[in-house]
Amino acid sequence: MAVYNRSYQRYEGPLTKANTRFLALARYTWEEMRASRLLTPVLYVGFLWPLVCILGIYLNHNLDALRALQVNMSELFAIDTNFFYVFLSVQSTISFFVAALAGPGRISPDLSNRGLSTLLARPISRTDYVLGRMLPLVALLSCITWVPGLLLVAQQTSLAGTEWLGVNWRIPLALVVGGLLWVGLLSLLAMALSAWVRWKPVAGGAMFMIFFVGAGFGALLNQLLEMRWGHLLNVRTLMATVWAWLMEGQATGGAGFGLFYVFEQQEIPVWSAFLALAVMVAACVRLLAKRIQGAEVVR
Repeated sequence: MAVYNRSYQRYEGPLTKANTRFLALARYTWEEMRASRLLTPVLYVGFLWPLVCILGIYLNHNLDALRALQVNMSELFAIDTNFFYVFLSVQSTISFFVAALAGPGRISPDLSNRGLSTLLARPISRTDYVLGRMLPLVALLSCITWVPGLLLVAQQTSLAGTEWLGVNWRIPLALVVGGLLWVGLLSLLAMALSAWVRWKPVAGGAMFMIFFVGAGFGALLNQLLEMRWGHLLNVRTLMATVWAWLMEGQATGGAGFGLFYVFEQQEIPVWSAFLALAVMVAACVRLLAKRIQGAEVVR
């Protein structure tokens, strides 16, 4: 408009607080994730196993239902650390596929279309930008992993009494800490790959390579060098070691279920598993910090 017109007026309405501005970006990110057609059926699958576990806990404490079925369900559904270990392993496997579908492609469009500079030109920091893009994925993965796990603990406590919770107090701790560690690692890795790999299918494939090819390479090193430290490259073994220690106070061989398993006579120290996971998290943060810039220098 012409300067002499003087029809422009400064916005004087309410301003969003600086520490909650990233929620606006999170809202639009959530809408983008909902538009994915492949994500919806995977999410439905992610809620099937918690329903089966809820039914198992109910039958374990319902004598009338046990007599009607004429089956000793208490032997099939022993509500102990192994029960919740299986639950966490199954849900974590499903959450990996959810992260591979929903995670890549959150940041790459902003980089491809030069929208990142426009976003960072507003009163939003780089940390807020990453949080806004990552928060919906964290919330989605949490609803699949540790949140329904806590609901199962609450159901078991209400049926078995607080004495059960007093004996198995490590189970809810393992669900929250172990679940958040897994969710955070998946989310950071998905964001880092989305920032560096602009083609979404390639970024999703890179997640599979990190989790499965790395495990195979680590197993090869163990065979060739006759050692066990190759498991430090196996993210699934690292998480299984951490979960076993959180639930039982020790990570013994044979603990685990499905893809998350601690190999017998090849256990690694718990401190080394935590250290390896910390290195992975730091690497993802470093990659994001290097890529998320307000201006891009082209030589």
